[in-house]
Amino acid sequence: MENLALLTIILPFVGAVWVGLVKNESLFPKLAVVFAALATVGALCVAQQWHSAAVAVLHYPLIRFGNTEIFGVTFDAVSTLIGFAVVGLGLLIVLYSNGYLTVKNKEHAHAPLPRFYAFLLVFIGAMAGVVYSSTLLGQLLFFEITGACSWALISYYQTPKAQSSAMKALIITHIGAIGLYLAAAFLFSKAGTFEITALERLDPASKTVVLFGVLFAAWGKSAQFPMQIWLPNAMEAPTPVSAYLHAASMVKVGVYIFARAVMSAGEVPEIVGEVGLIMAMLTLVYGFVMYLPQTDLKRLLAYSTITQLAYIFIGLSLFALGSKLALVAAVAYIFNHAFAKSLFFLVAGSLAYATGTRSMPRLQGVIQKMPLVGVGFGIAALAIAGVPPFNGFFSKFPLFAAGFELGKSQGWITAMMIIALMESVATFVWLLYKFGQCVLGKPSEDVVNAQPLTFSMNLVLVILMVMSVCSAFIAAYWLETPWLTQL
Repeated sequence: MENLALLTIILPFVGAVWVGLVKNESLFPKLAVVFAALATVGALCVAQQWHSAAVAVLHYPLIRFGNTEIFGVTFDAVSTLIGFAVVGLGLLIVLYSNGYLTVKNKEHAHAPLPRFYAFLLVFIGAMAGVVYSSTLLGQLLFFEITGACSWALISYYQTPKAQSSAMKALIITHIGAIGLYLAAAFLFSKAGTFEITALERLDPASKTVVLFGVLFAAWGKSAQFPMQIWLPNAMEAPTPVSAYLHAASMVKVGVYIFARAVMSAGEVPEIVGEVGLIMAMLTLVYGFVMYLPQTDLKRLLAYSTITQLAYIFIGLSLFALGSKLALVAAVAYIFNHAFAKSLFFLVAGSLAYATGTRSMPRLQGVIQKMPLVGVGFGIAALAIAGVPPFNGFFSKFPLFAAGFELGKSQGWITAMMIIALMESVATFVWLLYKFGQCVLGKPSEDVVNAQPLTFSMNLVLVILMVMSVCSAFIAAYWLETPWLTQL
């Protein structure tokens, strides 16, 4: 299993080098698909072998310095599920990019460059590294690699605005990384190891220091208040980059490393859950208020992502306060949101590719001219809003159930959950309004003149529409209750 995990991590890096050396414009996009597909097969095989082993947690140390584990891999229900999501979605984004990055693109008529696919492949490998890593030092290494790749991909078009946005993302996420540096150093000073599971052996005060360090890093990477300002500006990136980095993977690094830390910490000090919950609620309200006036579809989705990530932090904070159901809801939320929000971003990219604009007032009557995209818009909106039978419902419902159950003994939590419930209902109303504005009615001039999408773009949209329903059932099966007995 450890060899399969290493192949899943290393193959995209090998593919990136190969893609960078190939000069044939028609070859390197296909080569990128091959390596992303191989990594996806690797992630699936890792998940299958873990499931067949019928053991809750498998841990393999790989690199040691003396008696200190520097890097290893951990397989459990969470790492195998999220590992498949981040690597599999990477494959879909690479495949979509084969059709999107062309001179026919009405928004960005641009021939593809090898560096786009090279950095995207490195990002896929680094995400697998973060997810499977058993040590804070391993997480930190891949955390920083994702930051460097995000800088390169956000600035891909090399415009002054894109370069400025990329630098802002790099600086803010690197500031967040300071928390992870401190957490790793403090854990080693107290436990003599970098293993995340060593958190359980720390005294409450030391445990609090390490968890707050990880939480600070998570806020930076997942664009949570007060480090949320980089994400909306990052929409200068090509839309496939926005879909992968800012919906499926990079922003999930933060919530994942915090989830891994609180899962491994045993009894979590209440102050961690209280601070996490309060900051998540501030972010939730901020993101909602900010996406209301947006007319650019991608910027609306950026602020919506900030809000949706806040729900995951709510779930993890509730787990820190004692609710095991909240952890299952939060992990399912990471998995389900990745597919639904990637679909929404790629719908935005498809509209921009076909019409040349992302301005919602200029996008009307999409369903008549581009029925597949119109249906995708509707499915993504309903999934994000948490409407059954779409996957968002199966993440939000248990999260609210856990919150209100915990609120029976702590009234302030009930008040927080009521605010979150109001935001969820308001999101449904607002996205329904935007659906009526953009998808229904008489087609606008831009939509009338829309060009058809490529086969690869249509294929990926269909897959993501299916997963916006099916991912909830995959998560429910994978995160079955016997796993909870190990926490």
